[in-house]
Amino acid sequence: MKVTIVGAGAVGATTADNLIRREVAEEIILLDIKEGFAEGKAQDMSQTAALLGFDSKIIGVTNDYSATAGSTVAVITSGIPRKPGMTREELIGTNANIVKTVVDNLIKHSPEVIIIIVSNPMDTMTYLALKSSGLPKNRIIGMGGTLDSARFKYQLSQKLNASASDLNAIVVGGHGDTTMIPLIKHATWNSIPVTDFLTEEEQEEIIQKTMVGGATLTSLIGTSAWYAPGAATAAVVESIVRNQNKLFTASVFLDGEFGLSDINLGVPVIINKNGWDKIVPLKLSEEEKQKLHKSADAVRNMNNVLKDINVL
Repeated sequence: MKVTIVGAGAVGATTADNLIRREVAEEIILLDIKEGFAEGKAQDMSQTAALLGFDSKIIGVTNDYSATAGSTVAVITSGIPRKPGMTREELIGTNANIVKTVVDNLIKHSPEVIIIIVSNPMDTMTYLALKSSGLPKNRIIGMGGTLDSARFKYQLSQKLNASASDLNAIVVGGHGDTTMIPLIKHATWNSIPVTDFLTEEEQEEIIQKTMVGGATLTSLIGTSAWYAPGAATAAVVESIVRNQNKLFTASVFLDGEFGLSDINLGVPVIINKNGWDKIVPLKLSEEEKQKLHKSADAVRNMNNVLKDINVL
């Protein structure tokens, strides 16, 4: 079993590190456009095998997509963050061209590959990957909701003084500070609603901290996070490779579900060897439905930029 990760930066390398430690795949290809960068990261990780006791192989390559041939899953982390003075159109245009090129090269060498998008703006890049590739919708997955849900559980665990692994909580909607929707009324602590333990003020505090989770880390460390994004991406890959049928929030293509169509948005899905296998229905309140549709409107505005700049 082979897994490819395109982009050997912090998130891509952390994803690879999680995968090899858990021996999720026999072979991992780490690819980057910077000469020697992926090779160096791969060699560094390989040298931990004697200490950590894993047998997975990781191979770094510079822009050589032939090495990715036969991949079951591919992760795309490529792209640039928004820089000061950069317009939304400029960011989307740059990353859209990168993602399209990467997707084309991956499919050329692995026609049956399942693709996980991490590049931002994630929902829009996932939509672009689906529309430009022509792949079946179940083989294109945006990772963002998995990360957002993990951050939601973290905030809940801090307030409740609970183990995060005892919590079930999901975030739906777009992967952005203003578009994600932490569903606190649906969250449970070992089957008991968390709202039984929290005041309305505490619930709102948790929601707000979850929504700015990424921005908070950027302000603290001066760059985007990588440990949790890498772990979230690796968890999705593992559920595919090992056919685990795990339930994650992921950005997938909606065709009438939740009253939404022709959009990729974060909703709960089952992840297995088919990619995302099915969307799990949610009983949303009217307020939650309105928030989801408002989130979809914001994501559509981002998607429209693809047409404005003639990328899609």
